[in-house]
Amino acid sequence: MTNLNDKTILISGASSGIGEATVRELAGAGARLFIGARRADRLQALAEELGPNVAWQELDVTDPDSFAAFTDAAVARFGRIDVLINNAGIMPLSPLAAVKRDEWTRMIDVNIHGVLNGIAAVLPRFVAQQAGHVVNVASIGAHLVLPTAAVYCATKYAVWAITEGLRQEHDDIRTTIISPGVVATELGNDISDPQVAAALKDWRSKALRPDAIARAIRYAVEQPDGVDVNEVIVRPTAANM
Repeated sequence: MTNLNDKTILISGASSGIGEATVRELAGAGARLFIGARRADRLQALAEELGPNVAWQELDVTDPDSFAAFTDAAVARFGRIDVLINNAGIMPLSPLAAVKRDEWTRMIDVNIHGVLNGIAAVLPRFVAQQAGHVVNVASIGAHLVLPTAAVYCATKYAVWAITEGLRQEHDDIRTTIISPGVVATELGNDISDPQVAAALKDWRSKALRPDAIARAIRYAVEQPDGVDVNEVIVRPTAANM
């Protein structure tokens, strides 16, 4: 397995849930981490807790300039970038008949454009150094569709397709897609439909902890050169999704 002491890893959506758990997991493995999210206060507290190998900057993944500035700051702090973990995502589920266009647009902006903005920010560097690793956090929704989740699942299938396209286009850049099942996080806290919110609470009665996904990400990142873990699906044993 690769020693992470020499790796600089960028993580979006790092202020809570899977992102925060991944920061803790990889920091414990010795990686240098540059973490981003919209909630700067949480990032600052996390970085101060974990020490000088964890630095932070506020990040809006929907803004290409914000992501470019984020990567530039990471290079200024640590000298290079080895891994990008695109973790930021939102899930305001609703029936299509509710026609919540604003929520659809937000999901597309964060879940798809956010991933593309991250890739665009690091890919020229990865090509120049002939090495790099893009880890995209998708969802079991990339593999199945459920009522109220049509747009969300569409965005996560798009992430799957983008990741596979990147893999095929670059022989010297590793790509991984992590597809979690139900996880106990803040994802979905912005659901505006009371019935859908109640259903999500019921689904989460058999949820994974975020650190289960963090360990899967670490497994993919720690593989030696020449080994590319392309996809990992992680689901609760007691759940069917």
